[in-house]
Amino acid sequence: MKKMSLVTALAVSTAMLLAGCGSGSGSSAAASTAASSADAAATTAAAAAATESTASGDPFRVGMECNYAPFNWTTTTQNEFTQPISDTDYADGYDVVIAARMADALGRPVQIVKLDWDNLILSLQNNQIDAIIAGMTDTPEREQEVAFTSPYYTSEEVMIVRADSDYASATSIQDFSGAVVQGQMNTIYDEVIDQIQGVTHQPAAETFPAAIQALQAGAVDGVVSELPVANGVVAANPDLAIVRFAEGKGFDADTSVSIAVRKEDTDLKDQLDTALTAISTDERNELMEAAVERQPANE
Repeated sequence: MKKMSLVTALAVSTAMLLAGCGSGSGSSAAASTAASSADAAATTAAAAAATESTASGDPFRVGMECNYAPFNWTTTTQNEFTQPISDTDYADGYDVVIAARMADALGRPVQIVKLDWDNLILSLQNNQIDAIIAGMTDTPEREQEVAFTSPYYTSEEVMIVRADSDYASATSIQDFSGAVVQGQMNTIYDEVIDQIQGVTHQPAAETFPAAIQALQAGAVDGVVSELPVANGVVAANPDLAIVRFAEGKGFDADTSVSIAVRKEDTDLKDQLDTALTAISTDERNELMEAAVERQPANE
């Protein structure tokens, strides 16, 4: 308010000076121009104050890996979608965009907190973050520890294989009987592997990139993934291919992802659910397509 009053006062003072420097119609025109300038200055100051107010308050602290493109990744290049996570690094991806949209709806500035996957729920419970937006699926086990909003994206489970392997032509998960298959630790993509009869369930990788490296090195025959992530991986690695399964022959699993909050934060959960209703399915798909296009794997 002080800034707005000062700007307005300066503009009005300018109007009075201009009015005193002329005479007749010239003086009147100068005064009119100066008055318009005062109005414009006041409007600008009010807009600035409103912007400042929107970004004020406690930040909405959102935890994610920043290592799971296109949902989230780390970059040193700033753009209109990124959020800072250190002095030199930024977070980008679908989850980052959703986090920013949720923060806007809450009237709070967004703050992305980069955490290891295994530390996300613990950090939420310890009040180090306010929410998890990290491609996390609502499961009965996780519901014992946190509360989930309605899904903010629904995907499809696929298998990533080497393009020159016999598994590239698979149409059913049972075609991977006898194969060595891996997923990421403590994710649904590791849990569903045992639905394949006769599979060799490779111990889970700590990170998704580590699983892809194992696949390319020939240590495993397939890596369970979701389609948007697989699209980015294969776009960057032409030696790999995506296996999509025929209807009824894929994994039996929930492929949606939701926002996690503390169980006691019922008001926050309700606010986030309301904010999510404002984002249509078409817009969500468009946001994901845009994230796939700009993720590092496509550069």
